[in-house]
Amino acid sequence: MLKIVLKTYLIIILLVFLSACGGSDSESPPSSTPPTPLQPKDVARFLNHASFGADMETVEKIINSDYSSWLDQQILLPASSHVEYLTNLETTLNLSPDETLQRKHRMEAWFQHTITAPDQLRQRVAFALSEIFVVSEKSNFGDDTYGIANYYDLLVNNAFGNYRDLLEQVTLSPIMGMYLSMLGNEKPNNDKNIRPDENYAREVLQLFSIGLVELNLDGSIKIQGGQSISTYDQNLIKAFAHVFTGWNFNGTTNKTWWQFNRNYNSMEPMTAVPDFHDMNEKILFNDTIITANQTPEQDLTQALDNIFNHPNVGPFISKQLIKKLVTSNPSADYVERISRVFNDNDQGVRGDLAAVVKAVLLDDEALNGAEKNPKSFGKIREPILRAVHLWRTFSASSPNGRLQFNWPDYFFGQAPLAAHHVFNFFSPNYAPPGIVSENNLIAPELEIITENYLTRTNNFFAYSTLWGHTEADENNADDRILIDLASLKPMADDIEALLDYFDILLLGGTMDDDMRAILTSAYQQNSDAPEDERLSNLLFLVMVSPQYIVQR
Repeated sequence: MLKIVLKTYLIIILLVFLSACGGSDSESPPSSTPPTPLQPKDVARFLNHASFGADMETVEKIINSDYSSWLDQQILLPASSHVEYLTNLETTLNLSPDETLQRKHRMEAWFQHTITAPDQLRQRVAFALSEIFVVSEKSNFGDDTYGIANYYDLLVNNAFGNYRDLLEQVTLSPIMGMYLSMLGNEKPNNDKNIRPDENYAREVLQLFSIGLVELNLDGSIKIQGGQSISTYDQNLIKAFAHVFTGWNFNGTTNKTWWQFNRNYNSMEPMTAVPDFHDMNEKILFNDTIITANQTPEQDLTQALDNIFNHPNVGPFISKQLIKKLVTSNPSADYVERISRVFNDNDQGVRGDLAAVVKAVLLDDEALNGAEKNPKSFGKIREPILRAVHLWRTFSASSPNGRLQFNWPDYFFGQAPLAAHHVFNFFSPNYAPPGIVSENNLIAPELEIITENYLTRTNNFFAYSTLWGHTEADENNADDRILIDLASLKPMADDIEALLDYFDILLLGGTMDDDMRAILTSAYQQNSDAPEDERLSNLLFLVMVSPQYIVQR
């Protein structure tokens, strides 16, 4: 019986997604002018794209200002560091010499920042980047808590920098070096049967920069003779693999090449060791020649410049960021507008991520797509983001002052920097069979919403709402993350006000009449229950509703 119910629930999610993201609409004009005056529901919808979830304080702040000013202020805020949090935590815990911080502490740092950090935009973009420039703890460095946190900080620090700088720092990260085996990659040696490892060369092209096929500026696939055009072949992979030779942990020399010294050097960029680098000529994109006898650093600079200037990078990265932050099926015009910003930020600079992020979030399609294009706009909310949204909106706290949630992947099938493979938790182009794929649409996040995880996620929200608020079960463990229902209590006898509140902060003004009627009936049927129970039950129903799961 449970299996039938869960299958039905999944179908409802698909139908709701289709109602938000199917069919054709007239194209929106290329305007980035928000509606005037700003309405709370519009601001909340904007924040659900630009942060880890709307809260009333930030909504009111933006209403008294404007979107662009808030984005500019966010971009200027200093980055909240995961490594710094861990360092302070280690001091606080007063660990013995034989103790080290563990995975659970890295998770604590992530939830602390996503729920409470002031630089919400930076942290949200960093999470999007972590699903593009993927590394995973499910590797031989999985116990390197500081090293993995340091890689995440790399993404945080570069969220508003230049893509070219981000690409270089990712390439030289020892965590990435271990994950995609560039670290320790050697020049060819026929006598020892050594050939350069092609793993990083392949993935930096396929996943981090240009993709498999040539793209138009609007992200559509170029066609020649009825076929797509491959961006690279095996010869190019080999050439880049030879470029990426001779790099190892920071401080490595000829004599220490095989020692690796992993535990001491995973926090610093990799070091080039010329004796292990292939000095021969290499031919890259557009027949660009890397001449023989250059240093490893010169080869790397020229190769990364060669990738950075490939025409695919703008549409490839722009479309990924749109899909991670705003909508799974953006219009071609939307993608093209953002690609043009990537190619030139209006000041002659290519790859300016701050300008790209602003353009993504201020585009007319992002701001008004839910109203103007109801059949083609929206995305499935990732389960872990739904949890953070709940905790942000309802002022999460813990009796011990720390936000500890050790195993989010048990409930959600995902955790920060813990994907099962380099393609992230879900493919960026995944289309579930049936309704979505039949309408030539994609819904990437549905790839991890299985019956098993749907049950666990709903159980999580039951626990976190029905029993996870500040006045419930005071005798329980002091490490629980609790929500605060205080903002709801003045509206406890006014169901319309309650639904308006939920509609603004959680659904961004997209709650329809059918949903309101169902929730009203459920609340009225529970009228004899204690106030906390009535409020938390209503909140639970909203958090697990298919309408909420689809972000519009």
